[in-house]
Amino acid sequence: MTIAIFAILLSACSPGAPRDTVVVIPPGASIAKAGEILEQADTVSASSFVNHARFFGSDDPIKPGEYEIEKGMDAGDILALLQSGKTVQRFVMIPEGMPSIMVWERLMAEERLKGEVPIPAEGSVLPDTYAFTTGESRAAVLKRMQAAMDKAFVELWKKRSPRTAVKDRNEAMTLASIVEKETAVASERRTVAGVYTNRLAVGMKLQADPTIIYPITKGKPLGRRILRSEIQAVNGYNTYSMVGLPKGPIANPGKASIAAVLDPEATDYLFFVAKGDGSHLFARTLSEHNDNVQKWYALRRERGEM
Repeated sequence: MTIAIFAILLSACSPGAPRDTVVVIPPGASIAKAGEILEQADTVSASSFVNHARFFGSDDPIKPGEYEIEKGMDAGDILALLQSGKTVQRFVMIPEGMPSIMVWERLMAEERLKGEVPIPAEGSVLPDTYAFTTGESRAAVLKRMQAAMDKAFVELWKKRSPRTAVKDRNEAMTLASIVEKETAVASERRTVAGVYTNRLAVGMKLQADPTIIYPITKGKPLGRRILRSEIQAVNGYNTYSMVGLPKGPIANPGKASIAAVLDPEATDYLFFVAKGDGSHLFARTLSEHNDNVQKWYALRRERGEM
């Protein structure tokens, strides 16, 4: 064995990473560039990494992304990791009912992502938890969120019931977003959807409080009581001053709320009011509803809210 080859073997067998660390390999990085990044991170020398790749590594390319280099990993271990594509997964969570302005704020606040994105169309993002890697573009993450909604809607639309009141995607997303904002109780979604379906059928106003708030805050919490002038406001969203659906969604609904408006409960309820525990009391007649409202007022008075 020549001295040069022996030196290379010694280099390839150099001690492993002294500590756990995370490195980011950019798209298009060469073996040499990856070696520089690894050496700068004090995981392994660039020469050890390049020599191992040249003389002992497979022909598989290294893949871009964020990698966790564990203490003790040598050049061969690190090369295998970079070729495997087993990157560190970061996550951004979009809860059901989050309006698009807050989706945008959440994406822009994630410092590990890069690039700008516009505020997405309301109702275009599927609430879920999305994985990403450091250095990925916000546009790519948003595209996955919207592609997930497109796929979910197509699948749910195929299963729609003849009872549904909606005729197209915009109407479905609009009504689903109202249902999403009106109840957080999973077992109530189809019932609430049934109430609104009945109201649409007989030409009653939906009178959904979240539709008053949306034009004021773009879906963010109002933080105060709704004013009478806001209840009476005429715009494309306020269902207290108009019959029918708003002109568009007021949030990003989840799959369950979309499914609820596409297959609403067959009920004769026309009214509902909060019980104070997150759930609601449902009523068929205005008289019954007024009694339920008085119960709600009494509860609020007990709490000192009125």
